[in-house]
Amino acid sequence: MPLPRALARANRVGLNRVTLRLAPRLPGFGVVEHRGRRSGRVYRTPVNVFATDDGFAIALTYGAESEWVRNVLAAGKAVVETRGIRHPVVSPRIVRDPSRSYVPLPVRVVLGRIDVTDFLLLDAAPAL
Repeated sequence: MPLPRALARANRVGLNRVTLRLAPRLPGFGVVEHRGRRSGRVYRTPVNVFATDDGFAIALTYGAESEWVRNVLAAGKAVVETRGIRHPVVSPRIVRDPSRSYVPLPVRVVLGRIDVTDFLLLDAAPAL
């Protein structure tokens, strides 16, 4: 079972403010910039993000029902900022991967302990 929703709410109020400053530069972390489905407002959400052959995989540590995940799925696009670089991404989709093959071994162990098996996959947007 992913982390409890109450922890997600607490993070949104406190820890995310600090994490938003560090996550875009740290390995294994990043920020997803997305637009609210109803408000149209731009949001920035810190995440655990890992490069794939054609884009990125984001570990859904709070589950696939998180508002930011629903926003990205509805929009069909977002921007992932990781290691100081902004990457436009498209074609979001949720995949279940009990082997956690999208992430490095040490991260697999941690995600396994909290039973995270869902990932949001995003493709790099084609260059214009």
